[in-house]
Amino acid sequence: MSGRTAVLGGGISGLSAAYYLRDNPAFRAIKIIEASNRTGGWLRSRVSLEGVIFEEGPRTIRPRGPAGSNTLSLVDRLNLSEKIIPISLAHPVAKNRMIYADKKLHALPNSLNAMFKVNSPFSRPLVSCLITDLRAPKLTKEDESLYSFVERRLGKDVADYLISPMVCGICAGDAKQISVNFLMKSLFEYEQKYGSIIKGFVKSNWEVFRSKSNKTDGQKLNSNDTNRLSRRAENERWAIWTLRGGLEQLPTALADNLSSNGVEISLNSKCEELTFTEGGVELKFNERTEEYSRVISSLSAKSLAPMIHRQHPQLANELTAIPSVTVAVVNLEFAGNVLEQEAFGFLVPPNEKLPILGVIFDSCILPPKNSTVLTVMMGGAWFTKNFGDHPTKEHLLEVAMHHVKSILHIKADLVAHNVAILKDCIPQYVVGHEQRIRRIENYLVKHKLPLFLCGSSYYGVGLNDVVLSAKQAALAVTQQC
Repeated sequence: MSGRTAVLGGGISGLSAAYYLRDNPAFRAIKIIEASNRTGGWLRSRVSLEGVIFEEGPRTIRPRGPAGSNTLSLVDRLNLSEKIIPISLAHPVAKNRMIYADKKLHALPNSLNAMFKVNSPFSRPLVSCLITDLRAPKLTKEDESLYSFVERRLGKDVADYLISPMVCGICAGDAKQISVNFLMKSLFEYEQKYGSIIKGFVKSNWEVFRSKSNKTDGQKLNSNDTNRLSRRAENERWAIWTLRGGLEQLPTALADNLSSNGVEISLNSKCEELTFTEGGVELKFNERTEEYSRVISSLSAKSLAPMIHRQHPQLANELTAIPSVTVAVVNLEFAGNVLEQEAFGFLVPPNEKLPILGVIFDSCILPPKNSTVLTVMMGGAWFTKNFGDHPTKEHLLEVAMHHVKSILHIKADLVAHNVAILKDCIPQYVVGHEQRIRRIENYLVKHKLPLFLCGSSYYGVGLNDVVLSAKQAALAVTQQC
């Protein structure tokens, strides 16, 4: 008997874990326990009175790699394929990305030719980074900050104007704290193994080329066996994609599918404690205790830690050590087309010391009728420093409006807006994160705990990452039982 499975959290990772686990006929007794009054987690698509979509969370998804392919397969299985809106690599949204520095916007290089030219705010062609890397000495390390690694190997200007704003856009974090293994693991390993990024890139790609050349035709065919939507994305050269009507449709479709197939979803049910027993685990929530054979937790590490602290303080301490940041999201709609150019948006390097992280040009991704939609991201690693612990939504709106109007020279009237404060929404993979995850995994194995982890705290913060982690958690359940 497989027994009952509890899934903590009804966000995209928890819903996905239940979905993948339900594929196995032996695991049909599943209950999702969600503390809030809705499923979907950080994926939330608000609709204004004028019918414009305001995304509070992610708005686009990348199709590439195993994780991207896996999400597209899930979308296909949920019959959402017809709602996909692809953005190709040739689209201005994919090609044009900017940073705001020295009180003006700068277009980032988007072609090979541009790498050989001097593009402000850089004072040298970016191709010269290759020489910087080849001259930099190798340092043997287990981990270091992303900023430190890039500054050493590619130059301070690249760390300040490319990497730091990119980290702001991806995880609202400080590149001087984030582990290099988060975004540049392969480049870091190139240095450790070959002495430099360039040498490692050349040698490793030569090895890949040789291995591909030695494959039989049958092996090559199997290695390219991808799902239908992934093949379409590759053929049509998608850069990103979204869903007509908002990305919240993905968790909504998952929840509907699960409910119609016998999975119980318990809302307004905040789990207070997990007690591991010989036969499984007891969950305390809503002033009652229920017994399960196992638990899949998609909660943040910070939320899970106090639930297991009484029995397993060492594990709880490791979970607590994974920090997270709060992000304010301000959606704005202005009358008419107020943008001077089409682009994905712009990011602000932390050394500019502005209270905004960046602005996304939503209306370039999915044009509304006769208006411009922007999303301002604020706070992150600097939330408390810039706004205190309890800023009002009115203040956040005022700050967002001031900087957007100033930077983009907007004089049009504001038609509609939405302000959301996403408390502890993005985990931070600080230096030592990979080693910490290994210690957590080893602890679970050593103590034979029927606890399986997925979600953004562990193996990637992107939507593709958390969906894939949910699939892997479900697979681990079936393999262990």
